[in-house]
Amino acid sequence: MKSKIHELKLIKKIGVPNINSFLFPKSEQSIPIIFLLMLFSFGLLFIRISITKTLYYLFLVWNVFLAIIPYVITMYLSETKKTYKISFFFIFAIWLAFLPNAPYIITDLFHLSKSSFKNIWIDTLVISAFAITGMLLFYFSLFQMKRALLDFFNQKIAKTLIITTIYLSAFGVYIGRFLRYNSWEILSDPLQLFRAIFDMVLHPTTNKEVWLFTVSFGLFLQLGYSIFKRLNTKNQNNTFN
Repeated sequence: MKSKIHELKLIKKIGVPNINSFLFPKSEQSIPIIFLLMLFSFGLLFIRISITKTLYYLFLVWNVFLAIIPYVITMYLSETKKTYKISFFFIFAIWLAFLPNAPYIITDLFHLSKSSFKNIWIDTLVISAFAITGMLLFYFSLFQMKRALLDFFNQKIAKTLIITTIYLSAFGVYIGRFLRYNSWEILSDPLQLFRAIFDMVLHPTTNKEVWLFTVSFGLFLQLGYSIFKRLNTKNQNNTFN
């Protein structure tokens, strides 16, 4: 009994990190986690290329690059001591435009329908690894943005903006996956994109699948956010909330 107590005291003294500290590190400490996930994802992709002798899933590299952009933006905000309100709203708009690229990667699982039986295992691993990386980038960025929003708004408004952002991201994923628009077209061809959006908003009954996907995927993302937030409250050293 005494030996067990001694072991527990020794573990506490050494300071073995818990799961919450790993999932919810300080902003700068989340970088190694993302780096390791990306390294693992690229390693699996290299293995797939070696096995199949094709570059078919190389597009996942571009997708994860787009997913990193909103994370980099919120990292910048978290390291900036003072941001003016006008500048912040401009940065927020850019962040919002690119944020759907992070959860978008999970829809690349659709490509498994083209996989052969003998390659389905490696294809599932590759896409899943990139999708998990994208989802963590999404949630890390959301928590960081919430912290930035609290510099300008109260807790209630910041929470409302984050939840709204989650569903806007789900809508953005639909636009990207099924209508094949991307974030760059907000700059390159905004009129065509906005016309498509207005059509879906003005004619909801003829675009039922849009809103069914948006609500369903939005609930999925919000559930993940709620789980992260619940776990986050148990980590006293976390700085995201």
